[in-house]
Amino acid sequence: MVSGPPLVEVEHLVKHFPIRRGYFGKRVEGVVHAVDDVSFTLDREETLGLVGESGCGKSTTGRLVLRLLDPTSGAIRVDGRPVESLGGRELRDLRRRMQIVFQDPYASLNPRMRVQDILGEPLQIQGRRGEVRERVPELLDMVGLGEEHANRFPHEFSGGQRQRIGIARALALEPDVVVLDEPVSALDVSIQAQVLNLLARLQEELSLAFLFIAHDLSVVRHISDRVAVMYLGKIVETGPANDIYDRAGHPYTQALLSAVPEPDPALERERQRIVLQGELPSPVDPPSGCRFRTRCWKAQDVCATQEPELVDRGQGHPVACHFAEVV
Repeated sequence: MVSGPPLVEVEHLVKHFPIRRGYFGKRVEGVVHAVDDVSFTLDREETLGLVGESGCGKSTTGRLVLRLLDPTSGAIRVDGRPVESLGGRELRDLRRRMQIVFQDPYASLNPRMRVQDILGEPLQIQGRRGEVRERVPELLDMVGLGEEHANRFPHEFSGGQRQRIGIARALALEPDVVVLDEPVSALDVSIQAQVLNLLARLQEELSLAFLFIAHDLSVVRHISDRVAVMYLGKIVETGPANDIYDRAGHPYTQALLSAVPEPDPALERERQRIVLQGELPSPVDPPSGCRFRTRCWKAQDVCATQEPELVDRGQGHPVACHFAEVV
């Protein structure tokens, strides 16, 4: 990683989606608390893993960083410049610097476009039409595909190859930051390893920063420098990847880690799984105080009345839990 100010700074980010009813959606009957007071930084050449179960706000956070969604409140800065107020040419330049790889390689590529058109489209949008013929073979080679693939349609490729094309498209404009929205969750395990190794190589060669969104903690550990754990719109624990995996302090993080399979059968039989009770609360009406308290075996009265701050409580990294302890 490169020293200096963070490339991306996110402070107190909030995104609420209104629930509209009636004719033309004029009546608002509450809001979905998708992201609530999320803060983090992303350095150059760093990978931040954003993990949590489905519906916790990970993908929404990634789209807010890219300005694909406008935040309800909070600040997002790239190289110190606030991005929520950008428009016109400045927003187009931000689009060049920050790209995304989507989760589903079968849905994220236009089935009516050939690969050469898919990879050339970002260049054309940015007014760099003259670079397409030279750039497309470079991008294909970068992700382990040949020039002969340029004239084919997406349906002629496997899932892993399609995701490589998606990665190549994200790299077409030479970005600084790439948001990876569960880029390997739809792939077979053997193909996952190939794509993760490809991403690690590209990050080193191109000096990229990754925001890696996933729910599989074993995948996140393989690629991330730091990890932020989200639950119901909030970050509940964050720190260096090894610290999170070796000294997890939040009960939710401990439960997630206990669900990761252990390769050694003897160790797998001996260890105790943490099975959470109850259902994930609704983001329309999240619990008061600590949002995890309704499923937490450590919950006490204070958890219902006082929201825990995300601070270091002796684990060496910030944890949002009144009773954090390493197990």
